[in-house]
Amino acid sequence: MSTTRTSARERLLDAAGELFYRDGIRAVGIDAVIARAGVAKMSLYKHFRSKDELVVAYLERREQRWREHFETQARGMTGTPAERVLAVFDVLARWTERENPRGCAFINAYAELADADHPGVAIARADKQWLRDHLAELVAGSDPDGLLGSQLFLLLEGALVTTAMDSVEDAMAAARSAAERLLDTARVA
Repeated sequence: MSTTRTSARERLLDAAGELFYRDGIRAVGIDAVIARAGVAKMSLYKHFRSKDELVVAYLERREQRWREHFETQARGMTGTPAERVLAVFDVLARWTERENPRGCAFINAYAELADADHPGVAIARADKQWLRDHLAELVAGSDPDGLLGSQLFLLLEGALVTTAMDSVEDAMAAARSAAERLLDTARVA
């Protein structure tokens, strides 16, 4: 990473993103982020008033990257509602393989941020609500009570957790298969 081309703020966010995700938010101190970013302590406080602000910026940035990736992939999703739901599983599987070897950053952050009022918790919740809403929208015509969208969301989330814990072999494929059966049962075309 070139320090002349990348702003101190971006270097701090790159370092925080790497360290917070890999080692955990609570385990990583500000000094480690500063050292990894190669900036002075004053640079950190020029851009972020506290570690909490840095955590929020890290989660916002990760959310933006995930949504941009998803929306780029979603543009190519065509077919029936069932096919589009299954494509969501495929997109998340590829993202998880490449970006989430340690599990979902938002689930991890939620588990670490003990204060329910921490702004990072709101970001994690908003990410999950967004994905749940997207799935519900895809099956809305076949899901008058909204239960199917929630069930599909639970399959995705369960697959994310079990993938990170390596407790189910090829968890995302298993979840996709379960989703396919669920969509067949609900007669989603």
